[in-house]
Amino acid sequence: LSVRRCKALKEKDLIRTSESDCYCYNQNSQVEWKYIWSTMQVKITSSGLFRIVYITERHNCQYPETILSFIKCVIHNFWIPKESNEITIIINPYGETVCFSVESVRKIFNYMIHVNRNIMDFKLFLVFVAGVFLSFYAETLSQSPTFYYSSGTVLGVLMTSVFVLLLVKRFIPKYSTFWALMVGCWFASVYVVCQLMEDLKWLWYENRIYVLGYVLIVGFFSFVVCYKHGPLADDRSRSLLMWTLRLLSLVLVYAGVAVPQFAYAAIILLMSSWSLHYPLRAFSYMRWKIKQWFTSKELVVKYLTEDEYREQADAETNSALEELRRACRKPDFPSWLVVSRLHAPRKFADFVLGGSHLSPEEISLHEEQYGLGGAFLEEQLFNPSTA
Repeated sequence: LSVRRCKALKEKDLIRTSESDCYCYNQNSQVEWKYIWSTMQVKITSSGLFRIVYITERHNCQYPETILSFIKCVIHNFWIPKESNEITIIINPYGETVCFSVESVRKIFNYMIHVNRNIMDFKLFLVFVAGVFLSFYAETLSQSPTFYYSSGTVLGVLMTSVFVLLLVKRFIPKYSTFWALMVGCWFASVYVVCQLMEDLKWLWYENRIYVLGYVLIVGFFSFVVCYKHGPLADDRSRSLLMWTLRLLSLVLVYAGVAVPQFAYAAIILLMSSWSLHYPLRAFSYMRWKIKQWFTSKELVVKYLTEDEYREQADAETNSALEELRRACRKPDFPSWLVVSRLHAPRKFADFVLGGSHLSPEEISLHEEQYGLGGAFLEEQLFNPSTA
């Protein structure tokens, strides 16, 4: 079949025919931002069985520009199209041109093609949100043992080839060979999963036992292998997992947006945010410093407890007495003048030499007046006028 003879599909097209023909939906060149998460749905219904065959005789299949395009072409060539009387094709309106042909199982049949736009594809939006979430929490998730076990189990179920390749990594001598195999297994697994998601309902209703058996057996062995190796302990492995999650988040963001320009802008913003916390910290510190310079500090009044008051009083009293001793020991201190004015010069001399500034009689009198059971405390407790 030649692409030039295929009929072009447009939005709101409604085609009824009985001829097996090919159709193409061309890329929309005019970008409208209200259709960021929109998709085109081509619904084909018929009274009889038919199959959809994607046309791979295109330039990007003969000369693929990317590995993903090559994998798509190979799988489209070898993928056995299913037969049904109702098939819905989801097309990105701003993506590559999609061409397919409708082939009947019987010679005579009628079918109808209805092209409609889904303005808000919630699946697409959820993929975008998941990518943004994974980008911001990649560092936290890479250090979580729960995420390690759960993601390892899911990886083993959905991408068995990637999981097995990680297990036999030590037996591959060259890193270049390992990464080449990893890229191939990764893209192949992603595309196979996408193809299986389209046939998920059919797989569940027709092969429910096999699907459950595969998920339980492969999931169990994947968890056992992850549990045997244990969670990531060294910083290098955690850093590798973090950057893998960040790269995966960029893929999800790109796949979750219909408009490529918006996807590129979102990817640039996410990549900038990975190192944005450093200038933000510096900016916050400078703003805090400037605020301290130009704003007066509010006085915070804190009330002391009885024990804190006694401790501070003792400390300040001892400090003041020690400072007084140092002042009295200076050569220029007028000692004779001070002694001539004191009632107890000997007590003052003992104090300067390091003795106590209180006599035992004075200490005993103070305890009787202000200690427990003293006159001052009784007056405070039992005299209403002082309360």
